[in-house]
Amino acid sequence: MQDFDGAENIQNLQFFGEFGGVNPSISDSSTYTFLSAKTMADTFDGNTDGCYLYSRHSSPSNLYLAAALAQMEGTENANVTASGMGAITSTLLQLCKSGNHIVASRTIYGGTYAFMKNFMPGLQIETDFVNITDLKAVEAAIQPQTKVLFCETVSNPLLEVADLRALSALAKKHGLKLVVDNTFSPLSIAPQMLGTDITIHSLTKFINGSSDAVAGVVCASSDFINELKDVNSGACMLLGPTLDSLRAASILKNMRTLPIRMKKHSENALYLAEQFEKEGLTVKYPGLKSHPQHELFRSMMMGNYGFGGLLALDVKTVEKANELMELMQDENLGYLAVSLGFYKTLFSASGTSTSSEIPADEQVEMGLSPGLIRMSVGLDHDIEQTYQKMRNCLVRVGIL
Repeated sequence: MQDFDGAENIQNLQFFGEFGGVNPSISDSSTYTFLSAKTMADTFDGNTDGCYLYSRHSSPSNLYLAAALAQMEGTENANVTASGMGAITSTLLQLCKSGNHIVASRTIYGGTYAFMKNFMPGLQIETDFVNITDLKAVEAAIQPQTKVLFCETVSNPLLEVADLRALSALAKKHGLKLVVDNTFSPLSIAPQMLGTDITIHSLTKFINGSSDAVAGVVCASSDFINELKDVNSGACMLLGPTLDSLRAASILKNMRTLPIRMKKHSENALYLAEQFEKEGLTVKYPGLKSHPQHELFRSMMMGNYGFGGLLALDVKTVEKANELMELMQDENLGYLAVSLGFYKTLFSASGTSTSSEIPADEQVEMGLSPGLIRMSVGLDHDIEQTYQKMRNCLVRVGIL
């Protein structure tokens, strides 16, 4: 276990509103005025500090949130975006040009997979998808034109754990940038502390926690963040994935409860995973000692925020998965919905939802069963009672 604690770093930030409010004032403007034409010209040239020009460039509200997220991840700087995919696509397009190559984990979010597999080849950027837990396979896939090694700390939806220290060493050996999507494990793991170059989150999920906003963030060095925001060549600047100031302010407020929420999500997920395993069901959760990368996750953990709020339950067929999820929703045990990090449990059959962009034969190859249910476990106060109700549902559909 590591000493770094992102939650403590967040709590040490102090932002006052312009009238002394305990919350920073929301900058509800798309454009900003200048007292002189010279200051405006200097701002376009990047020669003024503390001046705002246009909210696609930056706004006070977005900078407050970015500063908090940089502190959470232990990076020099950060830039917030209008979605997690906005963060991923901008980062990859900043790092890769025509003729470049990416090595990526074969088990990643379906949207990320589709962008790399289907969109980027049109820009002459190719990707090889590999088993990220097989370091020999990862290194064998690296080519002279490879620029990026991409993975998720905990993969979606199979919950495989990437060895970030080893991948960082591999990236440095070959002169690559290691880009890590840490959406599933905020606070529990801080990739920057393990040697990674760039950390990405979908803020939509655990960090916001209320399923009312879509946003993303890139956490990295100041040099890279400045490249992303460069008015002439920055992907975040020119592609325009700008986060609205009102949403930025809302997410910043929700971040304050993230440590408490993550502990409860993890506690509840571990309890359910242990009970499912005792029943002889096929369950994937990094907190289980039977998980192949349990000790690896433990060795990378920061603070005491547990093993995350996601588990995967394999009921073998999509028909059984759908029947079970519909029954659990009828019994008010959660919602049949994509996304994660909500106060209620959310469940979906990954192969036909968030991973549906991945072809069926590749799903089979990576071990994604058609009956795999991804559960984002909620903040249930009485998780034992929740489990008993879930067990009754499992019995009623003939899984137990």
